[in-house]
Amino acid sequence: MTHSLTTEQLASQRGLLQALQAQLAGQQQAHLGGHSRAEHARDLLVQDANDAAQHDAERELDLARTDRDAVALADVDAALQRLAQGRYGLCGDCGDPIAVARLALAPTARRCVACEAQHERGTPRPATL
Repeated sequence: MTHSLTTEQLASQRGLLQALQAQLAGQQQAHLGGHSRAEHARDLLVQDANDAAQHDAERELDLARTDRDAVALADVDAALQRLAQGRYGLCGDCGDPIAVARLALAPTARRCVACEAQHERGTPRPATL
């Protein structure tokens, strides 16, 4: 099935995704201070703190943030790959077009609203012909 996005809309989404990719990569680089995630985690573990419980909580929040940032960046990278392959804007489950309004709000969306709802409920959507 073909998507409902125009050439201009695809170009706009590409620009949006590339800007988001640069923003997320910059945030991640600044947060990690040029280190890998493993190096950053090691640095957090060896920090001396007077309040161990507080330090543990801060470390967990920091690691959760690095995980969230990595997932967000991977989602953007995957969306750019779909765009390059001509699959951007098509549901990865049913193949139907993803609504333009959904892509405007969630440019990394992989599924149409119906399939995403089924995915969140954990039940597969019936196959269509």
